Amino acid sequence: QVQLVESGGGLVQAGGSLKLSCVASGNTFRINAFGWHRQAPGKQRELVASISRGGMTDYVDSVKGRFTISRVAAKTTVTLQMNSLKPEDTAVYYCAADRSSIFRSPDYWGQGTQVTVSS
Repeated sequence: QVQLVESGGGLVQAGGSLKLSCVASGNTFRINAFGWHRQAPGKQRELVASISRGGMTDYVDSVKGRFTISRVAAKTTVTLQMNSLKPEDTAVYYCAADRSSIFRSPDYWGQGTQVTVSS
């Protein structure tokens, strides 16, 4: 099995920055791609950013130019650097991992970390 643990969430003012981290443990050899999703109250969960096995990244339009996803530490840790945060970025952020080389459908999920952006 694979366990994903997120950290780094919190409360920040609009325009500020936060960096989320997700550490994978267990059978990490199964993981090839990572993604960060978020879910705001009353809204559906959406994919915010993803990174493939080869390092290709993709972002939802609303965060392009503000968020950066990266893999570090022998590819078992993924981070999400969030800059120029807006109140509409407020959500629970979930790390997810996919056994496929390109992030498509998560096989594993973290427990989530709350990000709150005040205006």
